[in-house]
Amino acid sequence: MTGWPYRTLLFDLDGTLAETDSLHLPTWVEVLLPRGIEVDQAFYKENISGRSNAEIVRDLLPGLSDEEGRSIFEAKEASFRKRAVDLEPLPGLLDFLEQVKNRGIMTGLVTNAPGENVGAVLPALKLQDFFDIIVLSEEVEAVKPDPAPYNEALKKLDLAPEEALAFEDSVSGIASSVAAGIPTVGIASTQEPDKLRKAGVFMVARDFTDPKLRALIGA
Repeated sequence: MTGWPYRTLLFDLDGTLAETDSLHLPTWVEVLLPRGIEVDQAFYKENISGRSNAEIVRDLLPGLSDEEGRSIFEAKEASFRKRAVDLEPLPGLLDFLEQVKNRGIMTGLVTNAPGENVGAVLPALKLQDFFDIIVLSEEVEAVKPDPAPYNEALKKLDLAPEEALAFEDSVSGIASSVAAGIPTVGIASTQEPDKLRKAGVFMVARDFTDPKLRALIGA
């Protein structure tokens, strides 16, 4: 792999490793409809996808106390975890990751998802022992779109930004990795490719079967 510039690949979780919107959307419907907010696909994409729970609840239900808001998104996440057992990895993901490991490249998971969700999703995808490092939202002072999560990943791996390559599906996730100085690939599982390009990625793939990704890692 002469000339390969990257020593680690850093992955977002929701929408990047698996299509999870089809599980997240109905759980938000469950907790928001009783409070007078109707959530459909368009509303979800515009107001919820890629954002932290605290930010979502704060914006949509500004009159709640922190404790009330926390109880809402904790109930939402508990419902999501019950559904997560049926998740499947994005097409081509497991083979792509196997190719990455065969080349001795380190891997990391960088997510806004709660630790309990990570503990539910990774086993469902058969990836519970795969990542060299995991950065959770509760471990950093600010969540995506802030660069703090990716900065923490680089710190854990003792790498410079240009030695990493990030994979993200949301505008907020891309904002985080790009602000940390990390070249980023957009996975267009939840957003239109043009939206990801405008956010700052240098490449867009629909999923991990894309030949461009195989070429990128020399597979």
